[in-house]
Amino acid sequence: MKTSKKLLALFLSLAMLFTLASCGKKDEGGEQKTGLKIAICTSPNTVDDGSFNEDNYNGVLNFIASRGDIDTVTPVQETSGDSSAAVQKATEIVGDYDVLVCTGFQFGGIGTLAKDNPDKKFILVDSFPADADGNEVELENVYAMQFAEQESGFFAGIAAALETQTGKVAVVNGQAFPSNVNYQFGFESGVNYAVKNLGATAEMVELASYAGTDVTGTLVGGNYTGNFGDLEAGKALGNALIKEGCDIIFVAAGDSGNGVFAAAKEAGNVKVIGCDVDQYDGNESIILTSVLKNMAINVERQLNAIVDGTFKGQNIVLHADTDSTGYVSAEGRHQLSEATLKALEEAYPLVKDGTIVPAANFNGVDPDSFK
Repeated sequence: MKTSKKLLALFLSLAMLFTLASCGKKDEGGEQKTGLKIAICTSPNTVDDGSFNEDNYNGVLNFIASRGDIDTVTPVQETSGDSSAAVQKATEIVGDYDVLVCTGFQFGGIGTLAKDNPDKKFILVDSFPADADGNEVELENVYAMQFAEQESGFFAGIAAALETQTGKVAVVNGQAFPSNVNYQFGFESGVNYAVKNLGATAEMVELASYAGTDVTGTLVGGNYTGNFGDLEAGKALGNALIKEGCDIIFVAAGDSGNGVFAAAKEAGNVKVIGCDVDQYDGNESIILTSVLKNMAINVERQLNAIVDGTFKGQNIVLHADTDSTGYVSAEGRHQLSEATLKALEEAYPLVKDGTIVPAANFNGVDPDSFK
């Protein structure tokens, strides 16, 4: 009997501790603080890809750090890169989390899932939610952000055209999702702008066997590896472009892009322009600069909005006027000449205020005749 009472007392003590622990933490004033359970869903690459996914993940980590270690995050990877598989992965875990941060065009089909789970919050990066019929929807519990990648691509094009020594430049993308086509068309716009207005001598190299087809079935050209997770495919494409004389390559291809980086390092006389985040570290010998899509700050903003009670579902395209696009100009993080830096500094406010509107996948603007 005594043993049973001791076990019962131990059980009740553990239960009490569990109950207190599960209620969250208290701040210095004694107010109860409740943490968020966050999942970051990626496809096909992991959160440490050194580019797109990692920047989104850093936004979550920055939020957690600012809140004093009361929140948790779990990376959830879908490896195929298939849109239906990505949505299925989100469906399998939605019941276990308060917030799902879904990164990539592959998660655009979460509209029905979000509608069926109105008590959950979704942060969707690089796509707008769609219903089961593929129709775009706007939902109260989904903050969906797309970016004007064409603006950052435009800066990459100017830099490449002004810095090339061979007169041949190129852009390498993963798949022809709208965000990637935006980068491509923006780059083409930037090269054309530099040639027409800044005295540059440069031509863009496109290999017909690597041409891309966008989500509407339209041939967009460019150089596409076919996916974002094939390092060897990226390296093969990089070597093919180098063989054609390209000495500056803008890379927007996830882990496939790391293959292009490898080809550039082996060539020894080729520079690359990084994408999405500052990719200087570990690539110091080849990085000309990196162009930015500032996802981390926007993911962090929306997580804070959830906590503050100001979260508002919407579909929004973010531009330079919210510091969401740009390029790396910090000393020691690039290899741009003073003349190129000056040209970029002069072009940036013109993009920011809409004087310059680079071509994008669906904005009806042509890279050869943009505003």
